Amino acid sequence: MIISVPATSANLGPGFDTLGIAINLRNEVHIKESKFFSVSIKGEGAKNFKLKGNNLFIRIFNEYFRNLTDIKNRPKFRFTFYNNIPLSRGLGSSSAVIVSAIAAAYEMAGVSVPKRKILNLALTYESHPDNITPAVMGGFNVAVVENNRVYSIKKEIPKNLKAVVVIPNKPISTAQSRTKLPKFYNKEDAIFNLSHSSLLTAAIFAHDWEMLKIASKDRFHQNIRMKNMPILFEVQKIALENGALMSTLSGSGSTFFNMVYQDDAQKLKEILKKSFTDFRVEMYDFDNDGLIVSNK
Repeated sequence: MIISVPATSANLGPGFDTLGIAINLRNEVHIKESKFFSVSIKGEGAKNFKLKGNNLFIRIFNEYFRNLTDIKNRPKFRFTFYNNIPLSRGLGSSSAVIVSAIAAAYEMAGVSVPKRKILNLALTYESHPDNITPAVMGGFNVAVVENNRVYSIKKEIPKNLKAVVVIPNKPISTAQSRTKLPKFYNKEDAIFNLSHSSLLTAAIFAHDWEMLKIASKDRFHQNIRMKNMPILFEVQKIALENGALMSTLSGSGSTFFNMVYQDDAQKLKEILKKSFTDFRVEMYDFDNDGLIVSNK
């Protein structure tokens, strides 16, 4: 069995904890029945031996698999993780782990489960829906949580758009950055973000890409978090001056996400690579599929 989940970029500027988009950069988990339990990690985190002994995927998988199967007949598995999503960089690596673990437990138990249920179960481990929703559903998603359920609407992203991401060599801690955010916002800033988040959503649904540069402005979190790594202000400035339709902090960072027309993507990538030689700069398609489960 292969479980595949895409990277995600959350918030997208003003859509704090509500907007997210899936990027075609995927983690895969290959699972086989085995005489002995084993874990192998390739790619991101392969040299981090703590991930083998303290593996979030395994903990979640075991929790669900035990509840779904007969204890006497429970098999052992060999797990091979092919990690392509950078760790702790704001590209949804933890959401990919959570979603894939739940989906894997149901599949290996032979229990059919719809994507919507997997999404709602993932809320137990990730209370904000902006990353887990596109990870499950793919595409651009607007999501809210009410009564412990995710309500969301998806819009597929056309192939003439690309994601160009700038991945710094240091993380920004989500937990630490949240402590620096205000506990209360004034009415003007609340209205600013509400209006811009609404405009951004409408622009994506209408394919009005030229509107995104205005619509993606934020007053809730970006500037505060970017002060932890001031060079990110320069990343955003250069991206917007060289073809980016929008340029936003990905999640809590440190990655910066840029949406760009396909014809401008390579040029923007080269400019950003030349400007920030210590950072990774990558170009990806958007992902409209989300979680994929397949037989090996």
